[in-house]
Amino acid sequence: MATPHISAAPGDFAPDVLMPGDPRRAKLIAETFFENPRLVTEVRGILGYTGTYRGRPVSVLASGMGMPSFAIYATELARHYGVKRIIRVGTIGAIQPFLELGDVIAASAAHTNSAMTDGWVPQVRLSHAPSFDLLRKAVEHGEQTGKKIHVGPLFTSDSFYGGGPDAVPALIELGTLGIDMEAAALYAIARREGFEALMLGTISDKPGEEWPAEKREATFADMVSFALAALA
Repeated sequence: MATPHISAAPGDFAPDVLMPGDPRRAKLIAETFFENPRLVTEVRGILGYTGTYRGRPVSVLASGMGMPSFAIYATELARHYGVKRIIRVGTIGAIQPFLELGDVIAASAAHTNSAMTDGWVPQVRLSHAPSFDLLRKAVEHGEQTGKKIHVGPLFTSDSFYGGGPDAVPALIELGTLGIDMEAAALYAIARREGFEALMLGTISDKPGEEWPAEKREATFADMVSFALAALA
């Protein structure tokens, strides 16, 4: 049955779903990596496809930007379509000086300034962490192929243009690798809805350097290869 934001029929989504933010990236992932991809939803221009990868069913669905948008789509996938594992494949702004544009990060935790999960457990500030099994498999793929992957915490910001005190120096000192806008929501919703989750991201900008929009859309092959290996 279709949900308010997803028009797919029962069974249209595979148990494993990749989730980029950009609908055009969802289309590129399906056309590049999937065998026989088919469009299963396009409500509000948010594209979702299902196909196979090395004989296994897999889907991709765009999420839009930010924690609230991501949480809507992830929740509906879990509650109404039986999705068991979600890997976000997105972009990250690096804050550690040793990171380079194009590097891949696996988020071992997600700090956040969002109040989304405040109140879920009275008097407790929840931690946001991935599925250990998915994280382990992504790291093993790097070890087996020689591809570089950085593992560490991200800061999930609730505001792209920010404001208030600058937290970046303290985040750097505490070992935070970069900044995104979805990882904490993914990990929180995964715990609440009972699916496995991992945030993988490609570094698209760092202080003084930034990829243009078209390169952000097109540069995803290494990141998706890590995601598909983690789901194998």
